[in-house]
Amino acid sequence: MTDTARDGGNFRRLAPGQRTVVQLAAQDSPEPRKLFETAEILLEAPNWTPDGSALLLNGNGALWRLDAARPDDVEHVPLTGVPDINNDHVPAPDGRTVYVTAKDGHIYAAPITGGAATRLTEDDGWRHYLHGVSPDGRSLACVLLPSGGDGTAGELAVLPATGGPVRVLETGPGHLDGPEYTPDGEWIVFNDESFGGEPGHAQLARVPAEGGTPRRLVSSATVDWFPHVSPDGRYANYLSYPAGTLGHPPDTEVAIHVVSTADWQTPIRTFPLFGGQGTSNVGNWAPDSGRFAFVSYG
Repeated sequence: MTDTARDGGNFRRLAPGQRTVVQLAAQDSPEPRKLFETAEILLEAPNWTPDGSALLLNGNGALWRLDAARPDDVEHVPLTGVPDINNDHVPAPDGRTVYVTAKDGHIYAAPITGGAATRLTEDDGWRHYLHGVSPDGRSLACVLLPSGGDGTAGELAVLPATGGPVRVLETGPGHLDGPEYTPDGEWIVFNDESFGGEPGHAQLARVPAEGGTPRRLVSSATVDWFPHVSPDGRYANYLSYPAGTLGHPPDTEVAIHVVSTADWQTPIRTFPLFGGQGTSNVGNWAPDSGRFAFVSYG
């Protein structure tokens, strides 16, 4: 592994004695399986390449590739023309392009094997945080926050995958995050604080992809983030924080719940872990829906 960190980069690093552990699990897994472990770099937010051959992760402001069949080390994916990236990165359905969010608050497109990146979002007064790509590859779902950082709740928006102005979808009054399309393209799932009776009490919801009234998916005492629906539409997983948690902090005792999309309320499996921020920020299911990836920090 070659460390591509820029001097003074504004990104997370492992604490002394901490390790990144990339794990795999499934709806029928009694326990997760460790795929890769390193004490050299803090890696976040695994998502699969559409051919199922590798995972994409971010770390030290850069994009990395981990071969699923030979997970000996991570390989740097060189991107040019883009600032340091964060953990909001998603591949296009055709497997040729990867979309990333950079520290400047803009979304970029680049070849998935590396190369020159193209900025897609405009200087419109917002910071743009990517989370989902529509199944037909034409639209991106993102969260908007004011560039001035005035504490305004995040807005759900979509934009063309080729770039251009965003279109804000009407949602509730609370902050939201993690919008992803369902495999049929009909819905966008996300976490939303509008349903909670306390500040920061995020719950899972969905809204028609063209906009409309959000509908709550789970009612729980925990703080629930980042729902990911399997490509076959049958299952989903999401990240659960203890009650009273504000935001999605790192280095916390959390759990990943697996549910049937026919019954979001009842977990099929629960995997406790030490993580939080970086564990599963973006879509993490394998293309065959047989497993999903996440990161813990031991």
